[in-house]
Amino acid sequence: MKVLIAADMEGVSGVVDWDHVNPEHKEYARFRKVMTAEVNAAVRGACDAGADAVIVADGHADGRNLLIEKLDPRARLHSGSPSPLQMVAGVDSGVDGVLFIGYHARAGTEHAILDHTWSSQRVANLWLNGDLIGETGLNASLCGHFDVPVLMVAGDRAVCEEARDLLGEIETAAVKVGTGRSAATCLPPEVAEKQIYEAALRAVSRLKRGEAPEPLRVTPPIRLTIEFPNSAMAEGAAILPGMAREERKLTYQADDVVTAFRAMRSALALAG
Repeated sequence: MKVLIAADMEGVSGVVDWDHVNPEHKEYARFRKVMTAEVNAAVRGACDAGADAVIVADGHADGRNLLIEKLDPRARLHSGSPSPLQMVAGVDSGVDGVLFIGYHARAGTEHAILDHTWSSQRVANLWLNGDLIGETGLNASLCGHFDVPVLMVAGDRAVCEEARDLLGEIETAAVKVGTGRSAATCLPPEVAEKQIYEAALRAVSRLKRGEAPEPLRVTPPIRLTIEFPNSAMAEGAAILPGMAREERKLTYQADDVVTAFRAMRSALALAG
C-alpha cells in the first residue's frame, strides 16, 4: 500500500503570519522544524496502519522546506520546483491514497489563517467547472484524475471544514482555530502531532479495509476560471492561447484536469 503525503506550510500549528513561512525571515527556520515534525507524525500514522511505501511532496513555495535530515527514514521526499504536478508530485506513481498536511483554506474564507488560493498575490479566486475552489479542491481534483482519493486533511479548522464539505467524511486534524487572518488558537506541537498521527492512522486503516472515500472526479470538459487581482495581470495572462477573457477573469477549457492545471500555471507565470 503506497501513500502520498502532500505537505504545505501555512496550515502548520503556530503559523499565523507570512513571516513564519518566508525563507527570508528568521522565524522561518522554526516553522520548518514544526512542518517536518507534523509530516513525520503523518508518516508514522500511515506506516502503523499498514503503508509499506510513503512519498512526501514538499508543496510550499519552492518545495525546499522540509528538513530531510529530520525526515522519518521510511519516507521518500520529493523536493524542489517546478515539477509537473507540483504540490501532489508522485500521485501518478501508483499511489493508493493521499494525506494533505499543513493545508489552509481558500481565498476569502472567514476565520482562516493566511487564506489564499495558490498565490496570494496573483489569484483572487479560482473556479473549476463553476465551483469555487482552493488548493484543497484543486489538488484533490488532480489526485482524482489518477483515481486516487484524498484520505485526510490537517490544517486550521477552516480548511478541515472546507475539505469535508467538498470530499465528504474524510479524516481531519484541526491543529489551530483561526480568529482572524493572522490570529489563531494553536495546539502545542506535541498535541498537534498526536492528532495528526491518529487521523493518519484512521485514514490509512480505512483505506486498507476498503472504506476509503471516493476520489474527487471532475467531469470533462474542464473549465478553469482564474480571477486576477487587477486587469494588468489578466491582460498579461490572456496572451496564453485558448484563454477567454472577461474583465479580470480568464477561462480555459481542457479535456482533463491536468491540462487545465498546466494552463493555470502558465497563465500565472504570464501574469507576472
